[in-house]
Amino acid sequence: MSLRILLADDHQMFRHALRALLARDPELEVVAEAASGEEVLAIADAQPVDLVCMDIAMPGMDGIEATRRLLARHPALRVIGLSAFADRQFVTDLLAAGARGYITKGEAGDELLRAIRTVCEGRSYLCPEVAATVADALRDSPGVYAAAPRLTARERQVLQLIAEGLTSVQIGDRLHIAASTVEVHRRNLMRKLDLHNVAELTRYAIHSGISPSASPGGAA
Repeated sequence: MSLRILLADDHQMFRHALRALLARDPELEVVAEAASGEEVLAIADAQPVDLVCMDIAMPGMDGIEATRRLLARHPALRVIGLSAFADRQFVTDLLAAGARGYITKGEAGDELLRAIRTVCEGRSYLCPEVAATVADALRDSPGVYAAAPRLTARERQVLQLIAEGLTSVQIGDRLHIAASTVEVHRRNLMRKLDLHNVAELTRYAIHSGISPSASPGGAA
């Protein structure tokens, strides 16, 4: 019997690439695709799914919250996280939500197939880049991380999009929230991080690995 897989990512081309990759294995079957956390929950409630490849930064409900709710409803289901970045907090938050694996999108070739096999055997799997990030975190002084501000998944999404140069209106459209709500998140980010403008937020996002580079655009 094939393993029934749900692909959750808001980029259709990436989902199609994953579908083509998984089609190489006759024991794997992509039964559905979702572009948001809400769609993931609706699909999993409506049809049998064994494993979800879960993007983290999706519009509306993010992948971390979706994983938490999904496993509360379907505890036997397995989740492997996908992200553009090997960000320490994303990794720890997703694993705390119940995911059994985490790989970066840049390593989502044979690494994804390896992760699926490992997770189906009842073990956890981190791709090499993520494993290195976790190991580095463990080697660092606990005091350093204790002092670091803790951002919510939504705040990190907003911060990433600010660093990409999107305006508050554009960020609101992308995340399906009001521009005024984006402004609230931006003020909270500045307060938590003790930063004072978009340029400082952008530098923080790049330095912390939330955004690899800044794109030209308007101030959020």
